[in-house]
Amino acid sequence: MADETQQKQAIPAWASGIPLQKPLAILDIESTGAAPHRDRIIELSILKMLPGGGSESQTWRINPGIPIPSETSEIHGIYDEDVSRKPEFRRLAPQVAEYLRDCDLVGFGIMQFDLPILRIEFERAGCEFSMDGRRVIDAKTIYHKREPRTLSAAHVFYTGVPFEDAHSAEADVLATYRVLLGQLKKYEDLP
Repeated sequence: MADETQQKQAIPAWASGIPLQKPLAILDIESTGAAPHRDRIIELSILKMLPGGGSESQTWRINPGIPIPSETSEIHGIYDEDVSRKPEFRRLAPQVAEYLRDCDLVGFGIMQFDLPILRIEFERAGCEFSMDGRRVIDAKTIYHKREPRTLSAAHVFYTGVPFEDAHSAEADVLATYRVLLGQLKKYEDLP
């Protein structure tokens, strides 16, 4: 298949025990930028977990019809020449919609980026893509709710020491200093 790849995925044994009522489509998008209303999809990958076990996946490279900014290409490694002979999304939209039919959707940051840009691309293509009856799970939201993003959590992460005096301005300043030192030590490429 010149325009797409499709393969069976090996899923860990623990994942096959997830009780699914309908297929679960885990998706990720690479694009020309981070603004869903302005930018376009250049790569779409979907791992579909099936009720009763099993899975399949599909990845499409897509010609965005606009240039890919060089700074964006440097992030995901996809350049204009990589997608110049690929179909535009409007040609793939019916196939993608069918692949996602009856699926609940999952992604990391799906609510802020992947779902908005996908819906806009379907609109541009004039292809029906309904969210009716779908559940959407954002793994990033779960992560942020379950893993605290506080100064105390950062202090433990970067220093290995609990931060007991939180919410005193002086203690917070000193903790922030220790976090910064830990970051500089951990991330040697920081300027």
